[in-house]
Amino acid sequence: MADVLDQNEIDSLLSALSSGDVDVEEIKKESEEKKIKEYDFKRPDKLSKEQMRTLQMVHENLARLLTTILSTKLRTMVDFEVASIEQLSYEEFVRSLPEPTIIGVSELEPFSGRFIFEINPDIGFTIIDRLFGGMGNPIKEVRPFTDIENVVLRKVINWFLGALPEAWENIIRVNPRLRELESNPQFTQIVPNSDMTIIVTLSASIAGSEGLINICIPYIMIEPIVDKLNAQQWFSSTREEQTAQHIKNIKHRIKKAVLKLYAEISGTELTVTDLLYLQPGDVVRLDTNTDEKIDLRIGERVKFKGVAGTMKKHMALKITDVVKPEEEVEEDE
Repeated sequence: MADVLDQNEIDSLLSALSSGDVDVEEIKKESEEKKIKEYDFKRPDKLSKEQMRTLQMVHENLARLLTTILSTKLRTMVDFEVASIEQLSYEEFVRSLPEPTIIGVSELEPFSGRFIFEINPDIGFTIIDRLFGGMGNPIKEVRPFTDIENVVLRKVINWFLGALPEAWENIIRVNPRLRELESNPQFTQIVPNSDMTIIVTLSASIAGSEGLINICIPYIMIEPIVDKLNAQQWFSSTREEQTAQHIKNIKHRIKKAVLKLYAEISGTELTVTDLLYLQPGDVVRLDTNTDEKIDLRIGERVKFKGVAGTMKKHMALKITDVVKPEEEVEEDE
């Protein structure tokens, strides 16, 4: 049997520990003596240790991304970590989920099939409370989500899914898409009960509240790329292509950046007395003529030369020359 307990079994165990019916020291002694781990040959592990380690690195990357995204969205302290990654049958995973919970049934192109993004209600209610203007306090009694809360939760899950492409980019380019939002685990049958799945559990801490987030990926879904789940692929595969793509993305973002241009028409010197007595309508004589070229600056650097004038009753500057980089250096010196 897999080492997975449902919610009722967890509650019973905690109750037994509190009442003294179960001796913690005795349990520790038995666990030390028992070195043999049970293995079910009818349901063998589908992935090797190296492949599981690669998946762990993918989701450690995902945890870092989610920490950044949720910290920005919720404007509070957020921390995500990979708590565990294991292989279970789909039935065992569903049995371990509380009811109600937050289940996003999603697709991950180019993979066929669907996977589950499950958020523990404690974390779900904390996020909702924070988005609605609260301090992020967890709810005292778990209840079904309202229609308005479901709308908000769809947006929240899309935030989570939005981090997957970057987390998976060293292995394969993916495009996640949320299909359904469910609260009852029994209504989410994405694969047969006996099919093996990879369960990635993230521990989440948001505004002082803690809970778990589970990602259930059917093995049959990622089977086509199992041979790519290795350290060599993670560190070296398509590195040049990714670097080129990153450079292209950076250039695209830079082109959309907004910059302030400053036109320095000219300058002059005035005494403090003259400055204090300036009135509307006074004329200040500058050191340059109207037909002389003036500097156009971006920050502290002169990038263009031009002639000042007007166009359709607006002040304007006609660019006549582009300052070359070597000329910029000479001016700075």
